[in-house]
Amino acid sequence: MTLDISKYLVVGRENTCGRPVWQIVKMAVQAGFTCVQIRSKTASAKEIIQDCRECAQVINELNKSNEVTLLVDDRLDIVLACREMGIKVDGIHIGQSDIPVWVCRKYLGKDAIIGLSAPTHNLIKYIEETDVSEIDYFGAGPFHPTNTKPDCGMDETGRVTTRTVTELKELAKKSPVPVVVGGGVKLNDLNALKQTGVAGFFVVSAVAGAEEPYEEAKKLVEEWDS
Repeated sequence: MTLDISKYLVVGRENTCGRPVWQIVKMAVQAGFTCVQIRSKTASAKEIIQDCRECAQVINELNKSNEVTLLVDDRLDIVLACREMGIKVDGIHIGQSDIPVWVCRKYLGKDAIIGLSAPTHNLIKYIEETDVSEIDYFGAGPFHPTNTKPDCGMDETGRVTTRTVTELKELAKKSPVPVVVGGGVKLNDLNALKQTGVAGFFVVSAVAGAEEPYEEAKKLVEEWDS
């Protein structure tokens, strides 16, 4: 499995305007997306497992199983269940308040992909001081305030901090592992993001909530790759 976080889709049932998750994932992968994270705060474990099964199947049907990474947000139990059921899930993405990285590594093994959301505050200091031996990439954001995750970047006072281009440049330079950036990212942000040296961008609603997901995904892929 080659990890490519350059074009990264985060999606769950609450993001798709009533369409099946696998349908959105299929269009994104056909358009050139390289990483998919299944993230839902409303679906049951059984429903997320079903989404993982269907998404793994469409990725396999597109002959992309070795190129497109399929991850689950937060739920180590679901990743382990999928593996027991023969569903190809490549790893997990965890946040600061989720299961510790070392526990995920212990249960998923050395070949699993583990991504970690870097905290919004003291970001550069955190990246400089964190032991990255157990993780494969950092997620950072938000680039803009986002309705998909309104508390993204929020501090204890309720103020939302967004990431600046200058900060992301420093982050990309100092991080020992690749960095993917998201949070309200749109097509016209990609040129500026690419100039920072980060490894990629992630989106939710820009593809999952679009009227024509394939067309929107294709535009994002072409813009990033150009």
